[in-house]
Amino acid sequence: MHPMFTLYYAAHTCSLASHIALEDAGADYDLHRIALATTQQQSADYLAINPKARVPALATPRGVLTETPAMLAFIAQSFPQAQLAPLDDPFAFAELQAFNCYLCSTLHVAHAHRMRGHRWAYEESSFADMQRKVPDSVGACYELIETRMLRGPWVMGERYSIADPYLFTLAQWLEDDGVDPARIPGVIAHRARMAARAQVQQAIAQELTGSN
Repeated sequence: MHPMFTLYYAAHTCSLASHIALEDAGADYDLHRIALATTQQQSADYLAINPKARVPALATPRGVLTETPAMLAFIAQSFPQAQLAPLDDPFAFAELQAFNCYLCSTLHVAHAHRMRGHRWAYEESSFADMQRKVPDSVGACYELIETRMLRGPWVMGERYSIADPYLFTLAQWLEDDGVDPARIPGVIAHRARMAARAQVQQAIAQELTGSN
């Protein structure tokens, strides 16, 4: 029987968050690796799937979804028995969505200024200035998460949710972004807590080997 979902992903990208969530949910899915190094994301075949030329994308029986917060919410709502979100509490679910939207719209965008300055400017000198800003802009995001958002032991408190794989995924990159981990012990402890989960280890292993 053909799997219900196909996750289009690339290793070492934010697609890992949705991959972990699919594992958490016990979903039946296939993986399709997109080779960013050869700009496969700009190929006609992939543009037909995701005209944004980005990963991740999730093919479902009803069509293709993009944008990590939307994909994570869809996974949580499609597998309510996995209890990956407070689906019975509109305010708590909105708080969860707010956290994931902050990661998507602010933290990830600040991080991308380190290597994707061409999205925002033309001049090489502008790229260098953006890169200099990254430790401060990304660091400020993590300090806000540390002091105001991360409730512990999981992002939303005692209950694990789709916010946890998303924060874990982006936190893989914080040292390369120039953020001092000693300043955000809660985020670092959360990252270690996530790394110990079997579902996380499974998803990372699959991405490194390129297999389900």
